[in-house]
Amino acid sequence: MMKNYSEQLKHPVFKVTRDIISAEKLEAYVIGGYVRDLLLERPSKDIDIVVVGSGLALAEKVAERLRVKKVSTFKSFGTAHFRYKDLDVEFVGARKESYDRNSRKPIVEDGTLQDDQLRRDFTINALALDLRAEAFGNLIDPFEGQVDLEKEVIRTPLEPGRTYSDDPLRMMRAIRFATQLDFTIQKESLVAIKENAERLKIVSVERIMDELHKIILSKTPSRGFKLLYSTHLLHQFFPEMVRLKGVEVKNGKSHKDNFYHTLEVLDNISEVTDDLWLRWSAILHDIAKPQTKRFHPKSGWTFHGHEDLGAKYVPKIFRRLKLPLDQKMKYVKKLVRLHLRPIALVKGNVTDSAVRRLLNESGDDIDDLMKLCNADITSKNEFKVKKYRNNFKVVEQKLKEVEEKDHVRNFQPPINGKVIMDTYAIGPCNEIGVIKQSIKEAILDGNIPNEYNAAFQLMLEIGNKLGLKPQKNY
Repeated sequence: MMKNYSEQLKHPVFKVTRDIISAEKLEAYVIGGYVRDLLLERPSKDIDIVVVGSGLALAEKVAERLRVKKVSTFKSFGTAHFRYKDLDVEFVGARKESYDRNSRKPIVEDGTLQDDQLRRDFTINALALDLRAEAFGNLIDPFEGQVDLEKEVIRTPLEPGRTYSDDPLRMMRAIRFATQLDFTIQKESLVAIKENAERLKIVSVERIMDELHKIILSKTPSRGFKLLYSTHLLHQFFPEMVRLKGVEVKNGKSHKDNFYHTLEVLDNISEVTDDLWLRWSAILHDIAKPQTKRFHPKSGWTFHGHEDLGAKYVPKIFRRLKLPLDQKMKYVKKLVRLHLRPIALVKGNVTDSAVRRLLNESGDDIDDLMKLCNADITSKNEFKVKKYRNNFKVVEQKLKEVEEKDHVRNFQPPINGKVIMDTYAIGPCNEIGVIKQSIKEAILDGNIPNEYNAAFQLMLEIGNKLGLKPQKNY
């Protein structure tokens, strides 16, 4: 018996579309993600309607009936889009596709609903609901996509090797859906992805990043990264992360696998933030460990300086992956560079001076830095983890106390270059930088308070040592 979902299609978009196609004897169907999410009882804000005929013409008529003023049309793709209240609605003509091996852009021809379903990436995305009045809400499921939803399986309508070779981005999408939905990828599909992994090179970095970011923003992103690694997709665009994998043993001493450690940190931070760039800082925090790895017979393995070298890698990685090179990149770079500093405070005595310096360097990102450092505690030893977390609470309290007392977050010394030049009647010179830096260091070390008068007196002392003569007697 054919399943019917007319009760779930009460939105005006569906009813108006039904009325228009019934009057004009057209065929139109809701297809893809909206139907999948409806069956999974997940919210969806994107409606895709496939039309046997012109999607552009039907979109204009539906928009007019709904009193939508702006319709965006893309004639070369045969699609039209408009927003209605909180929904994105897209109309497209049914089509069939064929591919050239050197491009993921298909040769498109007009087609039937069956042709359109056949070109879909996965069975769960080929589900359609009829919008014709006589069959309104009927589920059209030629590839048993509903069974795959129930079994929680990602499967392709066509032979998987062909599906992935035709459009290699579908390999990223398979892993993205498996991660987001917590589904399993069919075994034959996984094999085909690995066999076609190098085909990903014909896909633009921007499209790859779109899919990767959806994986990173999922509830448990490590699942996606493990699949990307095992299928060799990660090797195609993120070799720096691949190099983290593996454990070396010398004289019976080993280090942890930094690939799996990174994924554990990423999952940990994902429990406390949805911020994409804070999650990126978790991905990149140990990225330079392979290059800084050294073995010492007494102390074992070390990774000295990996935080500074990692910070240098951040702009290069962002540039290659076409990620923004603005404040977002600088933010990630800063967190990578500073991620060991709070941990060093935990291990040693928490001095006011060290706290002031950390507050000054991290500025408004101190809270995010502490989240990253908390996420970085991944020892299998529960006692050790508990001890570290308790010590972190001490550091956090100290940060709060010092900030309230000294106000050094993002601070600039109370004596600026103009005051120095006016006092000594000098122009721009090296001595001004020396005085400003000395005042800043004195405040951070706690030798003077962060106040104008104290800083001015110190300026006079330093100026005297540098041989500068003030214009007045102080």
